[in-house]
Amino acid sequence: RNRLQGLLRSALSQDESAARGSYILRTVADGVGVEEIASDLRFLARLWHAMSQQSGETGGPRLLHEDMSLAFRTVRDLVAPGIESIRIDSGETFAALQSFCQEYVPEVTGMLEHYAGDAPLFDLHGVEEDLRGALSSRVDLVSGGYLIIDQTEAMTTIDVNTGSFVGRQKLEETLFKTNLEAAAALSRQLRLRNLGGIIIIDFIDMREVAHRQQVHMALANALSSDPVRTHITGVSELGLVEMTRKRSRESLEHLLCEDCPHCQGRGVLKTPETVCLEIYREIVRYARVSDNSGLQVLAGQAVVDLLREDQSAYLADLEKFIGKTLSFRVEPTYSQEHFDIVRL
Repeated sequence: RNRLQGLLRSALSQDESAARGSYILRTVADGVGVEEIASDLRFLARLWHAMSQQSGETGGPRLLHEDMSLAFRTVRDLVAPGIESIRIDSGETFAALQSFCQEYVPEVTGMLEHYAGDAPLFDLHGVEEDLRGALSSRVDLVSGGYLIIDQTEAMTTIDVNTGSFVGRQKLEETLFKTNLEAAAALSRQLRLRNLGGIIIIDFIDMREVAHRQQVHMALANALSSDPVRTHITGVSELGLVEMTRKRSRESLEHLLCEDCPHCQGRGVLKTPETVCLEIYREIVRYARVSDNSGLQVLAGQAVVDLLREDQSAYLADLEKFIGKTLSFRVEPTYSQEHFDIVRL
């Protein structure tokens, strides 16, 4: 807090136009420098000036300010030292951003570039590929190892595996190098997927304490550039690291995906054999309360194929047991778990 107050005083001394009023330094300011704070002060001063002008020009109720669209929030929140250019493929958005930056963040105006090429901008920079990778649970490492990222309601777990990486030295060195590479990769994945809350990282077990300390340091260094506040614990003897990352917005998966209509978000489907057993039990229930001479089963292709082929002998015995004939029909629109029984 003392450091941030000192930075604020230093930033205010650089720009007299931002000196009026009071300021709240949020926890996201932890670790930022005087330039980032000064940039925010200038933006807020210009925004307040524009709102004050609009307020004085109106004689009745009107909207003075609302949260910005994605393009404007990107310029406001993500532009930092080291950014060289901002490419926009929409002429309308480019013009709107130019006007916005000239008024509120003139230092960003020179970074704006209008892209008018034939190739889609996302394809040119591999964004589509990154999006597909960010929605996959597996992340391959250059060495041959990989990460398995599992996002649940309670927490996110990240498992580090050596995969095909065997190394040329002893096993401990292989595990150590894989964990070092994983520390850098998972830091990028946390930002790319916008994962927040409790995160448990299961590094590969390392015997040497010095290796565990170096992996912890590598993870801390990788997370130091994360604009979202994080807190990590040390590496345990089992290779586990507990960390928290502040939730800002919904994760990428929650924004771009919805629960599968077939598995209702479980991520797994019952096997055809399991569905067949459910059908047998349902047939017996129907037979006890029905006077019909036959029953027809409507199910997906895989289930019907199994019933007609591998289960044919059992079905003959079942027909004798219930005293009714059984028939089967494939319903192309049914999922593997979905079935119906119709009285004939």
